[in-house]
Amino acid sequence: VQLQASGGGLVQAGGSLRLSCAASGRTFSRYALGWFRQAPGKDRTFVATISWSGGLTNYAVSVKDRFTISRDNAKNTVHLQMNSLNPEDTAVYYCAAAQGGPSGVHSSYDYWGQGTQVTVSS
Repeated sequence: VQLQASGGGLVQAGGSLRLSCAASGRTFSRYALGWFRQAPGKDRTFVATISWSGGLTNYAVSVKDRFTISRDNAKNTVHLQMNSLNPEDTAVYYCAAAQGGPSGVHSSYDYWGQGTQVTVSS
């Protein structure tokens, strides 16, 4: 599975962005998907994950009720709708695919995209 993230950019605090991740490979629907982020000088951290069917999602506490993860298996894409953004959300966002179930653990993921930069100005 190859993953290509897009949709990042510069936005003011309180604004919204929608990230997308396009995947290649006919087995896309068999993978749980996740979004992680890495701020400058910090470790990569979990943001959100979704099961292969889309029926199960989980979020980091810091983004819960602001971010929404979704997927379209017919189009081999996963999205991250980000609302009420604040400067602490500034990071490079990565999408990832896991052969196991949805997980908040970095090491559970088998494939990673290249990342897309999100910058939130105050």
